[in-house]
Amino acid sequence: MTTYRDRAEAGRMLADRLTALIGEPDVIVLGLVRGGVPVAEVVAERLGAPLDVLVVRKLGMPWAPEVAFGALGPGGVQVLNDQVASRLSAEDIAEVSRREQAELDRRERLYRAGRPPLDLSGRTAVIVDDGLATGATARAAVEVARRLGSRRVVVAVPVGSQEAYEMLSAEADQVVCAQHPPEFMAVSAYYDDFHEVSDDEVTEALTATA
Repeated sequence: MTTYRDRAEAGRMLADRLTALIGEPDVIVLGLVRGGVPVAEVVAERLGAPLDVLVVRKLGMPWAPEVAFGALGPGGVQVLNDQVASRLSAEDIAEVSRREQAELDRRERLYRAGRPPLDLSGRTAVIVDDGLATGATARAAVEVARRLGSRRVVVAVPVGSQEAYEMLSAEADQVVCAQHPPEFMAVSAYYDDFHEVSDDEVTEALTATA
């Protein structure tokens, strides 16, 4: 098992596995907000590709927020897990969706800072996060990227559970996972420095690579 010093080191290790994308046209690297952005910044620099962010908000059950019944993405995209969402009333779904939509809109305004909405039409979207535990957010991100017009979707992470890796392999066109240990712990266990990424760090990364 490899432990990364921080997200930047994880990004360098991950970029080494993505070199086949160097020189490919229409590649865009998308950091999942917020923890995936410092990893994605390093990957984008190595690939010589533009960096952007993909804001995905999980829709959690009212009594168990960690259990997702769906997700929201930019451009009004909503993805529902019908099997889980069927346990909720239309009012419950609407209330959670309103709350998460407000936070998604706040982050979109902050991170886009006047830039045009994310358009992935015909592009290869490389979705980067700092790790996969259940894979629920990344799975939603894949669906969001497809609905935004992406031609090909690659999920790239420094570490992930075997279960999440297998699930996403059936959803994305390609999954690049630097390590997926059989006895997976929390994502934070694979980092020496796993601080909470701030809004300022995200906007600085986007500004630095603009």
